[in-house]
Formats: sequence, structure tokens, C-alpha cells
Amino acid sequence: MAIPPLAESILQQLKDGIAQFELLPSPAASVSTPDWPLLCSGSNNHRFFARIGPSLGGRSPAMKKVEHYSVQKVTGDGRCLFRALVKGMALNKGVSLSPREERDDADELRMAVKEIICDSEEDRRQYEEALVAITVDESLKRYCQRIKKPDFWGGESELLVMSRLIQQPIIVYIPEDEHSRGGRGLGFIPIAEYGSEFRKGLRKGKKKQVVKLLYSGRNHYDLLV
Repeated sequence: MAIPPLAESILQQLKDGIAQFELLPSPAASVSTPDWPLLCSGSNNHRFFARIGPSLGGRSPAMKKVEHYSVQKVTGDGRCLFRALVKGMALNKGVSLSPREERDDADELRMAVKEIICDSEEDRRQYEEALVAITVDESLKRYCQRIKKPDFWGGESELLVMSRLIQQPIIVYIPEDEHSRGGRGLGFIPIAEYGSEFRKGLRKGKKKQVVKLLYSGRNHYDLLV
């Protein structure tokens, strides 16, 4: 099984001796400090928090990757990941979705993930990374019960599925000031990429536009343009 880009980056930093890795069972106060970026996975009830930071002083290499975009807010109704993704794909095609279209498309995307993971054992085998990410935190049966609900909160597992399902490159960012040492940066730092193999598009020589998602650290996704 291929290692996700983010995990590969983490492992490389650990091998090089320039980062520390700590896994915490809950969002303890020390995790919210701006020194280290925060990543999380799992359900809202059972979450694991991980943080990475330089162990030899200075700043993490990720600070060299600060990028600047505009933020397009997405409705926080539990569908935010799916809303942000369909909104971004539409804008890349020059289309503006109405609130209703955005909601309906988001729900269709969520149900497409549900069909792959929950309804077809054959399809599920093709998304082993997502299945592992899901079952680390809860049973597949419980997950399949939750994903049917419109306020289901999506994350790593769903990004792994959707990027391949719709052949869409996706990059997740965090605000620069959540990573810097108490600073007030105005940029954004990429922390994970999905579907990079689809950047070239389906037709030879034609690049597919990336959808850029902003993760706020408060279980919410917005869109970067």
C-alpha cells in the first residue's frame, strides 16, 4: 500500500532528525499552541491529534511553502468538506453553484463515498488506505451508519476516496499563523495532497486544476481560490 504524501513527509522529517512526532488522545491545551501544526483523524467523538515540530530549533521546512490565496467561506452544516470540494470543482470550470445546488451536489458526493465503502466489497478493496483510516477509529458498520446522515463530517478517509473516484487533485492547507511561532502570517501552508496522479488530466497534455481546501483546525473546511 502506498504511503500518503503527508505520512511520507512526516516519516522523512523523523528520519532526518528535524521533527518530533507526538500522538495525543484528545485536544489537550498544549496542542492548540501555534508552535506545531495540528492534524487530526477519526470521528468527532473519538479523535486522535498529532503534531509535528522542529526538534533542533528554528522552523519546520513546511514554512518555506507558504502560499497566498483568497478564502471563500463554506457553510458549516456538517457538509463543509463536500461543499468546499464541489464548489471548487465548479469554479474551476467557471460555474457558480446556487446554495441549493451546492448542498445537493455535496450530498451526492457523500453518498458516492458511502456506496463505495459500504455497499460494495469489491469496490471497497480498491480503497484500502481509506478503509484502514476508517477502522482505526471505529467499526465499518458504525461508519456506514453515520455517513448516511447529511451532517456527516468528512476528512482524511473521504478525501482518499473522492480524489480517486472523481480523479480530482486536492491539496489541503492550514493557515500560516497556526503553524508559525506566535506570528500572524497571512498565507497558507499545504499539509496534504490527494490525487496528484490526476494533475495531468484525462487528455494528454491537458492539466487538471487542483481544488485547494483550507482546514481551520476547528473541524471545518473552506475553499481557497
